[in-house]
Amino acid sequence: MPSDPDAIRQALAVARGAGDDIPIGAVVYAPDGAVLASARNAREELGDPTAHAETLALRQAASVFGDGWRLDGCTLAVTVEPCTMCAGALVLARVARVVFGAWEPKTGAVGSLWDVVRDRRLNHRPEVVGGVLADECAALVEDFFAERRRHPEG
Repeated sequence: MPSDPDAIRQALAVARGAGDDIPIGAVVYAPDGAVLASARNAREELGDPTAHAETLALRQAASVFGDGWRLDGCTLAVTVEPCTMCAGALVLARVARVVFGAWEPKTGAVGSLWDVVRDRRLNHRPEVVGGVLADECAALVEDFFAERRRHPEG
């Protein structure tokens, strides 16, 4: 398994290819550390409100690992704290660990606004490591929105 900073660096590399979408990247690692899948946000590209980096990476990983949907023992690394939809998907996929970069106080569901993944009422609770390379991950998103404000037409 790569170190948590190395896992986030890989997710950052994926995020940088997001084009018109918010640059968030995710990588799913098998228990042995092999990369199962990676994805970036693609809501604009696909016209799909569920096309977050995490959900796309989980779908890809589930198609090549385990019994078709359980990602037992796997780790998901993502550049920004997952939202409620993605946090719920992580729980349902039985991901063992979630490693993320920047905290998201407005929509984060892995400790900021909500804590879906550690809710004791659920039957699965992944380990969470947050704030890994947080400044670098936050800067990527901040730069994206700063550019949008400078050029709102494009």
